[in-house]
Amino acid sequence: MQSPLSEIRLATEQDAEVLAELRYEFREGLERTRESRDAFLARARDWMARRLGASSSDWRCWVAVRDEAVVGHLWLQRVEKIPNPVAEPEAHGYVTNLYVRPACRGQGTGSALLRVALQWCAESGFDSVFLWPTAESRTLYARHGFTASEDLMQLRRRG
Repeated sequence: MQSPLSEIRLATEQDAEVLAELRYEFREGLERTRESRDAFLARARDWMARRLGASSSDWRCWVAVRDEAVVGHLWLQRVEKIPNPVAEPEAHGYVTNLYVRPACRGQGTGSALLRVALQWCAESGFDSVFLWPTAESRTLYARHGFTASEDLMQLRRRG
C-alpha cells in the first residue's frame, strides 16, 4: 500500500527538472515524439524554470508530493482579457496540463490538485476556467463542475 499524499504546494524553480520529466512521461505516452528525450528535457526545464521563478508570471504550477517525491502536477495559465466597462471579471484560467504518475492514480491526487487550482482561480476572481481534456480525464473534470461548452469555438492547426 502506498503512503498517503503528503502535500500539494506551489512549484518552484527547483522543481523544473522533475516537472520536465513528468511532462515528457505524459506526452510520450500519447503520441510519437519529435525530439530526443534529452533535448526535450533541457528545453522544457529551462522554459519551466523561467516561468516558475518570475514573480510576474501568468503561470502557476502545483505539485503533489508523496514520500518527498513529486508524483503529479497541474499547470495553469492566467489568460488576461482586455478591459471591460461592465461587471465581468477580466481574466480566465487555462488548465493546460494535469498529470499524475500511473502508480498514484485513483487515490484522489488529481482531484486534490484540481481543487487547489480551482480555489486559487476563485480567489483570483477569474471569469471562467477552461481546458481540453483527454477522453480518460473527462469524468474527473465533470466531478469538479466542468461541462462541455456550446459557446467556445476553436481552430486547430497541426502540421
